Amino acid sequence: MKIYLDVCCLNRPFDDLTQERICLEAEAIMAIVSRCEKGSWTLLSSGAIDAELSKLSDMHRLGQVRALYDVARERVYTNPYAEKRAAVLRKLGLKPFDSLHVALAEACNANVFLTTDDRLLKAANRIDTNVKISNPLLWLMEVMSYGH
Repeated sequence: MKIYLDVCCLNRPFDDLTQERICLEAEAIMAIVSRCEKGSWTLLSSGAIDAELSKLSDMHRLGQVRALYDVARERVYTNPYAEKRAAVLRKLGLKPFDSLHVALAEACNANVFLTTDDRLLKAANRIDTNVKISNPLLWLMEVMSYGH
């Protein structure tokens, strides 16, 4: 199973865990990363994630996120298809980074693109994509109920 976590997901385990939703999402992300670390699933990396991470100004946070992101074992590269697809997704209402992340996930046939960004999830429900887009907690609960 190939999994593309956006930067919101990579940051979630280091957010304010006193809020129940954030805590549950963080636990789900850590469980997903753990399965990737064990080799059951594959965490994807990309230049788009690298570029977005480079904008983090908190060096301590960046170190924590990079340690989590180091579990990624397969890299997705930008290509003409992904660039064209990202342009289409932008016209459909996705933000520039979001559109590129989704296009890259599609281009490498990821099984799922995970985000904690409610705005992105809502926008993704209105468009047709070639990759499942979901919240990590909801997706993990769904996958666990099917015994994957």
